[in-house]
Amino acid sequence: MLQSTLIEAARAGAAEILRYFQGTFRVDNKEGINNLVTEADHASEKAILSVIRNAYPDHMILAEESGKSHQTDEYKWVVDPIDGTVNFAHGIPLNAVSIGIEKNGEIIMGVVYNPHLQEMFFAEKGIGAFLNDKPIRVSNEKKVIKSCLVTGFPYIYLDQPNGPLEVFARFVRKGVPVRRIGSAAIDLCWVAAGRFDGFYEHKLEPWDSAAGSLIVTEAGGMITNHQGNEFSIYQHAVLASNGWIHDELVGVLNNTHEL
Repeated sequence: MLQSTLIEAARAGAAEILRYFQGTFRVDNKEGINNLVTEADHASEKAILSVIRNAYPDHMILAEESGKSHQTDEYKWVVDPIDGTVNFAHGIPLNAVSIGIEKNGEIIMGVVYNPHLQEMFFAEKGIGAFLNDKPIRVSNEKKVIKSCLVTGFPYIYLDQPNGPLEVFARFVRKGVPVRRIGSAAIDLCWVAAGRFDGFYEHKLEPWDSAAGSLIVTEAGGMITNHQGNEFSIYQHAVLASNGWIHDELVGVLNNTHEL
């Protein structure tokens, strides 16, 4: 029942995304220039939470726009109603619902659904990762210099030492293609599907990575912090890869390895 509720919740949120997409809706700013929240974010989150609470009224929910509920059940749903809000607000169809389910501190199930491309990524701990019910695997690229990477930039802290701009320059000055598509959840899923070989970002929140992190590992990939240590959705720095290039990426991120 967990899986069916998860999928139902993702579809409910996605329906609101499609209802508002390229229409007229209210847009507000959060912290930082262009850190947007829209009327559609709130509508999607409301639809998602309604499905979850109807099925599991005692489960805790951590949602981007409404914060944390106070239930004390062993299960926690980590919800991003629209990952890629800036894309959404500009009519760019690279945005998605992202929902992860945590049990006793471990992500056990997750879904990322982009309704514009009709791509639903799903993973369950120990079972595998899937795109529209078909198994997916990470790429086999073994060298960073031949890889295609993806990243994102935070709304603040861009110029910190060894920060996003410095790291980005290390890659692109050596000719490594680094894309920025504007949705961390989709970035992670595209690593899982082998479209990208690696993804890094300096400042994500739990709802950005809860589902995607599991999808990567269940597709055979690796996810850590920037130092190569154990990953937690509750810390900001994320590095995900196909596993083959992971150590080399850690070196570039920390300026201990030159391409």
